[in-house]
Amino acid sequence: MQSNTFSIPDTLVNLQIKALNEMQLASIEANNNSDEVILLADTGSGKTLAFLIPIANLLDRSNPVTQALVVVSSRELALQIEQVFKKMGTGFKVTCCYGGHLRETEENNLKQAPALIIGTPGRLADHIRRGNINTGTISTLVLDEFDKSLEQGFEAEMLFILSSLPALKKRILTSATEAVEVPDFVGLKNPEKLNFLTGEQSPALAVQFVRCPDADKPTALFNLICALGNRSTIVFCNQREMVEQASYFLKDKGIVNVFYHGAMEQQERDVALCKFRNGTSSLLITTDLAARGLDIPHIRYIIHYQLPTSQESFIHRNGRTARMDASGTAILLLAPHETIPPYIEPELLEKVLPEQAELPAKPDWTTFYISAGKKDKVNKIDIVGFLSNKGRLKKEDIGLIEVKDFFSFVAVRKSKAGATLQLIKEERIKNKKVKIEIAK
Repeated sequence: MQSNTFSIPDTLVNLQIKALNEMQLASIEANNNSDEVILLADTGSGKTLAFLIPIANLLDRSNPVTQALVVVSSRELALQIEQVFKKMGTGFKVTCCYGGHLRETEENNLKQAPALIIGTPGRLADHIRRGNINTGTISTLVLDEFDKSLEQGFEAEMLFILSSLPALKKRILTSATEAVEVPDFVGLKNPEKLNFLTGEQSPALAVQFVRCPDADKPTALFNLICALGNRSTIVFCNQREMVEQASYFLKDKGIVNVFYHGAMEQQERDVALCKFRNGTSSLLITTDLAARGLDIPHIRYIIHYQLPTSQESFIHRNGRTARMDASGTAILLLAPHETIPPYIEPELLEKVLPEQAELPAKPDWTTFYISAGKKDKVNKIDIVGFLSNKGRLKKEDIGLIEVKDFFSFVAVRKSKAGATLQLIKEERIKNKKVKIEIAK
């Protein structure tokens, strides 16, 4: 018989929440009645609690083994879910597994089996292959924002994880879009589907506009970015040519930026997004290609350099910011002849730019390209060890690491980059001679 004293009222007190919302209540009821639930709801609507409460209801205190697994697309999301679960005060042990820090730390946390494990596909698959997770006792699986994991190329890892769960009974899938098909390997037969998507913007999102004093939009964009400072910002354009024109104009003015669009080679796109994610550039100029599917946390500003062509485009562009309870601001840049589209709330706050433009501070990071990746059996731990031992870098001088199939990127504090390159230029990683340079 299951032993569980989990209390929803106590959980709400611990979380300082007065009541569950309609979506959360519907999720709890659906999970009580079905072992297969697909929950579709907007970002920031409370999906995390909508699946954590059903999980907590199922956990058995008398059985000190891992019983539930939550798979997420990013370490930021994993950490957020872990934080919410701990605040719930269930008393069950939870462990977070994700790339970018020492695997050994997680291995120690996994020695005494946590009831709940939350992690990213790559790191979870690694632990399973190493035998660090006893998958034979896991009966509940959540694929949170499963569409993002698929878009980011984690399908192979997710397939491996699901094939490693012989005792799986319950499956919960969540997403903020209904446009993605559920792969057959997830094993859904007759799921109960809850659709709470509204298409409305986050309440944490502020929308403003800037009126260009003349037809010189590039200069207005430059002045706006100077006013916003060195904060993570995406500038959206409608055409690829406009993306590159805006990027080159700003670079000539001394503003560090990267651009991203569909006509670029895959490695060029990888470099651009990596530099934006790791802080080598705080400014990304792009088409609507980046309006969906990219996992880039902590974006503070969205600039509509060219007005979105539809309400859907406007919503998806803005959806890159004001996520996970963080605030964000979307700004429309209007030429004299342009008006605010009718689908946008008419009473927007006008942002007035200062008369004097001051260049924002340059980023503190640069990006190294390393010509070795997963296919060369190189992982993030190898790169950290290499840069620490051979490059004499301290932990705080090494930033975000991304390991692709045949190459890797690592953020290095810019002030240490030159000396580090000199120290490592003749060294080998895993006894292999590799090319290491500043990513172009």
